[in-house]
Amino acid sequence: MTVRISAPAPSERPPNLDLPRLRLRAGRALRALGHGRSEVSLSLVDDDEIARLNRTWRGKKGPTDVLSFSLLEGEHRKFRGRMLGDIVIGLAVAQRQARRRHRSLDDEVARLLVHGLLHLLGHDHESLVEARLMRSEERRLWRETGPRDSR
Repeated sequence: MTVRISAPAPSERPPNLDLPRLRLRAGRALRALGHGRSEVSLSLVDDDEIARLNRTWRGKKGPTDVLSFSLLEGEHRKFRGRMLGDIVIGLAVAQRQARRRHRSLDDEVARLLVHGLLHLLGHDHESLVEARLMRSEERRLWRETGPRDSR
């Protein structure tokens, strides 16, 4: 299992963001999903970058919290190796959501990571039924990957 994290330089990212813990949670989530030998790329970006990606790939204006780019589908899937895809998290959006939801930034980013992983594997929330199934799977993964801290 490999989790590649791209994040702002330590001097530019929030001091309360624990990247080793995030990598650990990502690994736990991949194992819980039956993808313990897979790879995933995670990028933590600013509002401008996530807004640009949101406009380019979804046709939506403004920043969003998380985008997923799966390599399990599309014309290049046969070249993906163990890589499931890329997850991009808008760090400033995650910070605002964490404050609003009274969560730590670590927990909010980890929740967005789980959400992104499920999208990589084909889950969606376009219909009410899909949304309920995805939310149920998010809760299961959160229980399995959550706050315990044995690094």
